[in-house]
Amino acid sequence: MLLWLPVLLGAFSWNETQAKRISEGLQDLFGNISQLIDKGRLGLNVVSHKEWGAEAVGCSTPLTRPVDFFVTHHVPGLECHNRTACSQRLWELWDHHVHNNSWCDVAYNFLVGDDGRVYEGVGWNIQGMHTQGYNHISLGFAFFGTKEGHGPSPAALSAMQGLISYAILKGHLSSVYVQPLLVKGENCLAPLQKASPKKACSNIVPRSAWEARKTHCPKMNLPAKYVVIFHTAGRTCIMSDECHLLVQDIQSFFIDRLNSCDVGYNFLVGQDGVIYEGVGWNVQGSRAPGYNDIALGIAFMGTFLGTPPNAAALEAAQNLIQCAVDKGYLTPNYLLVGHSDIVNTLSPGEALYNIIKTWPHFKH
Repeated sequence: MLLWLPVLLGAFSWNETQAKRISEGLQDLFGNISQLIDKGRLGLNVVSHKEWGAEAVGCSTPLTRPVDFFVTHHVPGLECHNRTACSQRLWELWDHHVHNNSWCDVAYNFLVGDDGRVYEGVGWNIQGMHTQGYNHISLGFAFFGTKEGHGPSPAALSAMQGLISYAILKGHLSSVYVQPLLVKGENCLAPLQKASPKKACSNIVPRSAWEARKTHCPKMNLPAKYVVIFHTAGRTCIMSDECHLLVQDIQSFFIDRLNSCDVGYNFLVGQDGVIYEGVGWNVQGSRAPGYNDIALGIAFMGTFLGTPPNAAALEAAQNLIQCAVDKGYLTPNYLLVGHSDIVNTLSPGEALYNIIKTWPHFKH
């Protein structure tokens, strides 16, 4: 059985030469995964989430398996060489992710210590927060505990090899892969830095493209301090043509039936995975009384009481929020709430609300 190695290596403190060397070393080691599976030599020394000192797993967004990628990161600054020390270092990482980054748990599905043990993160069944754009289609594994400037120990490499073998054997990870990728990461324990050069937001359909009616509404007070998540109720859309028509209908409903100055949201999200400009960055929405001038309103088009939006829509919304921070439209320490947190309403729907509760910066 031929196995591809889809390693997306977060080379936090490594330069490109170091990262390449580690990646090549991993590929050499993982080359005999199929032999390990055939022989059943998959004993893993796993320290559970509870055993290393964390509270119950706080994330709940399910991960559909088997996934087609695994993402291997390296977390610097947490040197340790035995279970006691590595458990303490990992607890410090968890505390940073939860309390400093406002994430629901440690970012990875599993972590491998330099002591050769596997430490459970959010586990097999839950999406991590390790690599934007890949969280819903990948397992995130991370090396930690290494001495600064050094690669993982032989024991750690062997443990990672066993972990990946186990993931394939148990059906968590597909045995068919794309070419390996190399991505850059950030230092998880470094102070938050100001975003560097602002990047344009992708996949935003402007008002002109969906033939919006011209209106005049009050201006926003930027940067916004909140993100409010809505659902529009009613029908949804999965094709671009029908999404264009749906946005038009929603705008007409607001203007003609509710006597609003425009569509009530800054942006709308279709199940085609595309963002549609509502009133945009600089204009107030109208569906969050008391927050309209200081909140970015993002509405998922459809009704999400029992079934959540699809992965493409969820990812598009998360990318939009990050883009808002990068471009200075949203403060880096923003708070994220659901419509029902500020108004007595079913919006954004229980299924969607249960997902946004796991997103960074959520505040009930």
